[in-house]
Amino acid sequence: MTAAAMTTPPVSGAQALAVAEADALRAYRDLSAYRIQVALEADGWHVDYQLTDPRRKGGGPHYVIDATSGAILTKRYEQ
Repeated sequence: MTAAAMTTPPVSGAQALAVAEADALRAYRDLSAYRIQVALEADGWHVDYQLTDPRRKGGGPHYVIDATSGAILTKRYEQ
C-alpha cells in the first residue's frame, strides 16, 4: 500500500460537501449568499459557509464531516 493510499480518506471533499449541503438546504433553503470552503483537517472534513457580503449580519452553517463514514460529526448554525 502506498503512502498516498493510506492518507486518502474514503470520503472525498465533494462527498462531504454533498452531505453538508443537503443539511444546510433544509435549514437555510437558499445558499446563494454564501461562499463555501471545504478543508480536510485532523478531525474530518470542515465545510464552512461564509457570507459573501461582509455588510450582512449573521452567518452560515459550519460542519465537520467524518472522513471515513461521511456522517455529520458536528454542525453549527449562525443565523
